[in-house]
Amino acid sequence: MTMEINISELKRAHLFELAGRVDSTNASELGETLNRVVENGRTNLVLDLYGVEYMSSAGLREMVRVLKRVKKSGGDLRIANPSERVKEVLELAGLDTIFNIYPTQVEAVGSF
Repeated sequence: MTMEINISELKRAHLFELAGRVDSTNASELGETLNRVVENGRTNLVLDLYGVEYMSSAGLREMVRVLKRVKKSGGDLRIANPSERVKEVLELAGLDTIFNIYPTQVEAVGSF
């Protein structure tokens, strides 16, 4: 299964709903999609990872890279509703301490 990204422009943040596999073949597409929004001046981002069945280190790298970029501009990249598998990967990589992770989209978006 390939990766799908649905983007919603909300008042407080941009919401990215991801589904499928995020791996070395498509992680750069995720990074480019996030970067396009950041280049347009939007730095409050929420990634909903409920539909992600697999997240590779390449996907994690893109997320960290964009997080660093938006933080420089006073923004943040927050995670909503990660699947169990993705939650485990974030914890194993120690990224659960770097990202703000919320159980729902509403809480993540509302945190801005």
